[in-house]
Amino acid sequence: MSFVSKAFARAARAFTPAVRPIPSVASPLAPGVFSDPMVAGFATSMQSYTLPDLPYDYAALEPVISADIMKLHHQKHHAAYVNNLNAALEKYAAAEAKRDLQGMIQQQSAIKFNGGGHVNHSIFWTNLTPKGQASGAPAGKLAKAIETEWGSVDKFISTFNTQTGAIQGSGWGWLGLNKESGRLQIHTMANQDPLSTAGLVPLLGIDVWEHAYYLQYKNARPDYLKAIWQIVNWKNVEERLTQASS
Repeated sequence: MSFVSKAFARAARAFTPAVRPIPSVASPLAPGVFSDPMVAGFATSMQSYTLPDLPYDYAALEPVISADIMKLHHQKHHAAYVNNLNAALEKYAAAEAKRDLQGMIQQQSAIKFNGGGHVNHSIFWTNLTPKGQASGAPAGKLAKAIETEWGSVDKFISTFNTQTGAIQGSGWGWLGLNKESGRLQIHTMANQDPLSTAGLVPLLGIDVWEHAYYLQYKNARPDYLKAIWQIVNWKNVEERLTQASS
């Protein structure tokens, strides 16, 4: 398996079918690389990556996130990552077939950026849920793990918002699991770098690229971060923690 195949496989293992399975897609780069049950339904063997459907309507997250933002974010931005990923993988595969090392290296940054964008957004959509369906607070094992690290859920949210709000430019704030220590961590990532490249399993990601909030919140990123907790799908986050801990 090539270097890029291995790296992208690690990033793709961030997916779980906890809320809604991702439509079947595949890598032209490395057939069978997604046989891991954590990404079953995410890839098969021969075709290209596809844009997943949302598990709710575009207007379902209002008033926290407007339908206009959701439609633009999903249909334009996420779709662009998928299309550009497929194009980069095709170029990589062609270079690999010719044993063109320079051509292969040239595609690695595009695969990381666009593949990361696809991975990150596919997690993000499932991390959110309509306000009326949100539980309001974590429970069970997840709540206990958060309280162990931060003392309370409120303190966790405050710390998360402070660290994520301080990202310069574009990026993501994450709650991840360090499998070696068994402990939760808050970690920020620049651009579309997937959390798996930092050695953590993603549980909850908040997108702070401006396209995620600017039409509604303008330059008030802190207001967006404060509001988004009303629609966090804590059940999905807990299921991710359970699966990552098994």
